[in-house]
Amino acid sequence: MKKIGILGSTGSIGRSCLAVIEAHPDRFQVASLTAGENVALLAEQIRAFHPMLVSMGSEAAANALCRELTAGGTAPIPEITVGREGMRQAATLTEIDVVLSSTVGVAGLPATFAALEAGKQVALANKEVLVAAGELATELAHRKGTELLPVDSEHNGVHQCLRAGRRDEACLLVLTASGGPFLHSTAEQIESASIAAALNHPTWKMGNRITIDSATLMNKGFEVIEAHWLFGFTPDQIRVKVHPQSAVHSLVEFIDGSVIAQLSVTDMQVPIKYALTYPERMASNSHGFDWVGLDRLDFMEPDTARFPCLRLAYEAMRAGQSATCALNAADEIAVAAFLEGRIPFGAISRVIEGVLDELPVRRLTSVDEVLDHDAACRRLATRRLTKELLTTRV
Repeated sequence: MKKIGILGSTGSIGRSCLAVIEAHPDRFQVASLTAGENVALLAEQIRAFHPMLVSMGSEAAANALCRELTAGGTAPIPEITVGREGMRQAATLTEIDVVLSSTVGVAGLPATFAALEAGKQVALANKEVLVAAGELATELAHRKGTELLPVDSEHNGVHQCLRAGRRDEACLLVLTASGGPFLHSTAEQIESASIAAALNHPTWKMGNRITIDSATLMNKGFEVIEAHWLFGFTPDQIRVKVHPQSAVHSLVEFIDGSVIAQLSVTDMQVPIKYALTYPERMASNSHGFDWVGLDRLDFMEPDTARFPCLRLAYEAMRAGQSATCALNAADEIAVAAFLEGRIPFGAISRVIEGVLDELPVRRLTSVDEVLDHDAACRRLATRRLTKELLTTRV
């Protein structure tokens, strides 16, 4: 029986993980849950899965949760903790075997690092851990003799492909991208794309930020950076191919010319189950691959002229960890501004490029330094945003 701690249990990945646990009560048990402010949903999860400890994002939310559980007659009520320290406790309970890190943003870094420091196996669904602090995270995992198991479908696919041979026999990694909603749009159409059009992803149903990042191909850029740290491939050994069918999640080429591809249905429960059960595989009752519906596989080169965010991600990766941290921070600020209707879609990449051009590259040696650098990058991105707004109005 594996005991699971879930950082971000009320998000889409956290809910999918709980669905896997619910389907296999003989294999998994929930030990801890964390959430931001979604009191009602966390209360439901507590009643269904009976964790030992939970954490909320604020004192107000924690107090509201306590009232909700008491009024509903929930018994026993778990220990309720708050904030950064509460997340750390939820990630380091002695009983936990696997921590699913699925919180959104750099807020998840301290707890994820605490889990690694405690020697926990981490199923990673938080991009910021590797994009903003990949060097530190992988060094810590190696030093503690534990493993970062990717939940993201592309990296999970790479992990599976690499089981076909030794790591030193693999020479090229290919991540696939659906191409997003603007695959066949002109540069002019992309520049002025509406919020509704950008959120209309052709394959996946995701949160707003990751959906916009998929439309700009920044999400694929983030995945390239993550793959570099997870698997030790150089930037020149990682390629991106646009694959509209989204059936093949990743491919690995070996030195003898063999190429191993990983295909699966587009359901996050598949990679979550893989990460929770590794090195085993569990039978699936509901996720069989639809071979009848697969009549062709297309692969195309991404157009970095129309989608400059992918180019910026490669440039940041080559520059170093402080640049990739800046990339993530600037992207979050720019995407939020677009979703608020303050800047056009095409301005997202310009804000990010302005931040990367202005910030000097430096070495980050701790999580606190990463968080400080992230905050500085957000302030700079906000200033760049102001310049973009003035330019747009003129």
